[in-house]
Parts: sequence; C-alpha cells; structure tokens
Amino acid sequence: MKSVISVQNLNHYFGKGQLRKQVLFDISLEINAGEIIIMTGPSGSGKTTLLTLVGGLRSAQEGSLRVLGQELCGANAGKLTLARRSHGYIFQAHNLHGSLTAVQNVRMGLELHKGISPQEMHRRSAEMLEVVGLGHRLNYYPDDLSGGQKQRVAIARALVSQPKIVLADEPTAALDSKSGRDVVNLMHKLAKEQDCTILLVTHDNRILDIADRIVYMEDGKLAKAPATVG
Repeated sequence: MKSVISVQNLNHYFGKGQLRKQVLFDISLEINAGEIIIMTGPSGSGKTTLLTLVGGLRSAQEGSLRVLGQELCGANAGKLTLARRSHGYIFQAHNLHGSLTAVQNVRMGLELHKGISPQEMHRRSAEMLEVVGLGHRLNYYPDDLSGGQKQRVAIARALVSQPKIVLADEPTAALDSKSGRDVVNLMHKLAKEQDCTILLVTHDNRILDIADRIVYMEDGKLAKAPATVG
C-alpha cells in the first residue's frame, strides 16, 4: 500500500540562538492511503507541532517529510500553499466565520480551487451540509448553532473539496460525549466513503476505537509500544 505521508528522521526546533529548543526528535512514520491514524500523548509532547508540519502550516527543518509525494522539509511559502490545497483541516475551535452562514462557511473550503463556478460551489456546499445532517441549517449563522452543529459545519468545510488528507486537532475537545462520538463517527464514515486519510490528534480516550492505528508521542518522540493510553 502506498504511503501518502512519509516522515523520516524528522527534527524540529522552536526559537533561535540561545533560546533554540528542540521539540521533535528523530520522528519516522509512514501513513498509508485511507488509514485513520490517531496521535495521542501528554500535552506538550509535540503532537500538534507534527500535525502542523504535515499540513504545510509551517516548514519542516531537518530530515524528510513527504506528503503526497512532495518533499516539505525546507519548502518555501509557495510550495507549502500548494500542498495545503490537498488537505482538509478540522480544529478544536471550529474556526467558523461568525458573519457567514453555514453554507458560506463550507464554501470557503472550495475558494482555493480554481475552475469551480459560484453556482457549483454553492451546490456542493449545500450537498455536503445535507450529508452531515444540516441541510435544514444552510442559512443559519454560527451563533445560532450548537457546539456539535458548528463542528459538523467545520467537517463539511474540510471535506467539501474531497481532500486526500484530513488533519484534525482535538476535534471533540469542546464537545460533550454524545456530540463528540457523533462527530468522529461522521468523520470516519465520510473518510471511508471518500477514501481519504485522517491524522487526528486527541486526548479523548473515548474515540480511540475508530483508529486503524494509534501513535503515541511523549517528549517530542514516538513511543515504541504504548501499553496503555491515558
């Protein structure tokens, strides 16, 4: 099976000079097409840093980081921007624009993609909201939606462009247990239908069962074999 994310001997640092601090140590990880990988571990262990590097939100510094065949270690801003077009992002804070309706927020997931007419953007956005169970909330603003509904809008926005990779950072942290379970079940279902790869960072032990594999991080390193996750 082909790797869509290939990390080899990756090191990363924050700060410069005397303030320079290593935050990732010799990370090597292969993730295959269609896999759902959950990354867990204590706060401050480097999970979100690794997620942002894979997502092209910052440039990797040392080692190799290949995403969909493109080397992102040392990549310039233009190359990172191109790489991000293949990804969908879901965050703990849904990051919806309060001045836009649900359907307008989802449409933002298509704005970077050329050659799609405004009418087609609207149609696809409305269809995606229907899929996540919000077809009756197209013209609602975020303030009029529950936490779980907002996160469903965020999922619709992440998946509307049919990305190859979805990156999720604590997507259930702000939700109660039922809403959190509904959200991850929805992510799981849609990812399998679209054959996309999910890399999900979480502290939520209640959702670990959706993973094909669990990767455990501690002190900026991948743990060899976590016996328990807590």
